[in-house]
Amino acid sequence: MKFCDILRNLIDERELTQRRLAADLCVAPSTVGSYVQGVREPDFDMLKRIATYFQVTTDYLLDCQSGIKGTREEAELLRIFRQLGSEQKRVFLEQGKVFLKVSAQEGPSSQSTSRRSGSAG
Repeated sequence: MKFCDILRNLIDERELTQRRLAADLCVAPSTVGSYVQGVREPDFDMLKRIATYFQVTTDYLLDCQSGIKGTREEAELLRIFRQLGSEQKRVFLEQGKVFLKVSAQEGPSSQSTSRRSGSAG
């Protein structure tokens, strides 16, 4: 996925305007617009500022797998988790534990099928 698409998704998820993001980052709205349109890409400093603003890694913004074991889906889960409040995090973790418990009860064949279907997206 291209940087411009990732940035657009982050803006949409937060229900921000490009003008608001530009003001928060202390840049011209046309600068953010050029990033979203894929006309320009930010320099390293701006990339770090955008990552900090959205609480994601620069690897996430660049859709870069750095050799660390992890998938795009794991990065997405972590990004979502970091946006939750304390109580929401607790519920999220409990739901995950229940999901694992149910998967274990269904047996190994359902787990491998789930993994294969999950990695196709």
